[in-house]
Amino acid sequence: MKAVQYNRFGGPEVLEVVDVPTPVAGAGEVLIRVGAAGINFFEVLMRADRYAATPGLPMFPGVEAAGTVEAVGEGVDPRLLGSRVAAPLFVSERPFGGHAEYVTIDAGLAVPVPDALSFEEATALMVQGLTALHLLRQSPPANKTVLIPAAAGGVGSLLVQLARGQGASRIIALAGGKAKLDFASSLGADVAIDSSEAEWPAQVREAAGSMGVDIIYDTVGGATTPAALSALAPGGALVFAALSRFALSTPDLEAMVGRNHSLEGFALLPRLSAEVLRDSLSTLFQLASTGRLLATIGGRFPLDQAGEAHRLIEARRSTGKVVLLP
Repeated sequence: MKAVQYNRFGGPEVLEVVDVPTPVAGAGEVLIRVGAAGINFFEVLMRADRYAATPGLPMFPGVEAAGTVEAVGEGVDPRLLGSRVAAPLFVSERPFGGHAEYVTIDAGLAVPVPDALSFEEATALMVQGLTALHLLRQSPPANKTVLIPAAAGGVGSLLVQLARGQGASRIIALAGGKAKLDFASSLGADVAIDSSEAEWPAQVREAAGSMGVDIIYDTVGGATTPAALSALAPGGALVFAALSRFALSTPDLEAMVGRNHSLEGFALLPRLSAEVLRDSLSTLFQLASTGRLLATIGGRFPLDQAGEAHRLIEARRSTGKVVLLP
């Protein structure tokens, strides 16, 4: 089969398509013909060795895929053959390798995909959908003014919609450029502010009013975090989910203490038992398949153009989810 790999760290050019043996479903596993595989921003960082963890080489990327069950291993119900499933590899014993024509995963982790949902949409609701869902479960937005950076991205676009559905009183979206601002507004943001403009923190403060923002859902990190803090209301919460991009200084943290701010760390994997994973994905799939949640696909690329997909994400030119189509 064809699979994407890289043997060294660097730019998108290090990605190549190679021929490797097609995996075989072991005991308790299913073999899935991949219909779509997702790319996440942390995988772009990982390829450049700029993530919190350095992967071993050669690396076969891809932590999420969706497709059709082609074979079942020993002990697996044969009625699964031909079924449409999501493969959340990031919670499995082999968390990578999804950018390929076939993957295997424990049958207990393969989550049914409704017929009304495309494989592309299913990939958008795995890492990014689960992140958005559990961020809001950790810090509920009901009756709160919330700030969502990167609101036109994979996680951000879902956060806007879910926060709207869960009763946020005011949603302030940050995004770069008119097209992304219009997109965030169309999803339910009350105010959309251009993060490429130097004065955006002042605009957020104005939009939030005298009380300020109650919750910042920060999936971006870096310089965005301290800039956004100026709009956080006394007693407000910064929910930080940008692993490896934490840039708050000691003075920043001291200022947070002085304003009774709380800093909440967020990491997805510790929240996901097999049961929680299945229930959460089923919830997201049901919302999307019934039209109550839009999973936007911002780019589609064949495997041999994985580098171009990475360039699109790295340049912050994508909206929604970028997928590979084997």
